[in-house]
Amino acid sequence: MRVLILLLAMLLLGCTQENVPQQNVSGGENMGKVLLVVPPSEFRDEELFSTMQVIHSAGFQTVIASTRMGQATGMLGGKVTPDILVSEVNVKDYGAVVFIGGQGVETNNLPENPDVVKLAKDANNSGKIIGAICIAPRILARAGVVKGKRVTAFGDNTTISDLKRAGAVYTGNPLEKDGMLITADGPSSAVKFGEEIVRALGG
Repeated sequence: MRVLILLLAMLLLGCTQENVPQQNVSGGENMGKVLLVVPPSEFRDEELFSTMQVIHSAGFQTVIASTRMGQATGMLGGKVTPDILVSEVNVKDYGAVVFIGGQGVETNNLPENPDVVKLAKDANNSGKIIGAICIAPRILARAGVVKGKRVTAFGDNTTISDLKRAGAVYTGNPLEKDGMLITADGPSSAVKFGEEIVRALGG
């Protein structure tokens, strides 16, 4: 009798373990992991931490990438240590690639960083969900992935000009989703931004 109970328990445990990863996997690719790309300094805290909390609450994993390793400090003092360099990312490992904003996007010149721009292009070419918030859509403009797309961003002249020059339809709305592209205007939209990413992932 004890052997029968043990066998039944093992069978049930095996089924449970087998079903867990299938919740967030589509087409054999790892849809359960979200890559969050942050500037190595002066990222906007809410845009990272609020977005990440929403994604975690929905059961998805997050991995943080930046252009250099070592602790990064946000504009409001929050701290995070990247898991991986942008240059080492294999986009096939992720269901979504999300670019976090903040003054550090500009001060660290991320829209001109070849590794960051390549990541955005690779994500687009691979059909991944791409997110960008605040002034991070400048990266997408530089990567040439916004042409003909409805996008939003923090409404400074440089960001708007970059997007329009790249062929984007800038709306100025708090949040926009056009196909696989999700953009938001800043910290106050971070939670909704995260929720839209989760929906796009099927969460």
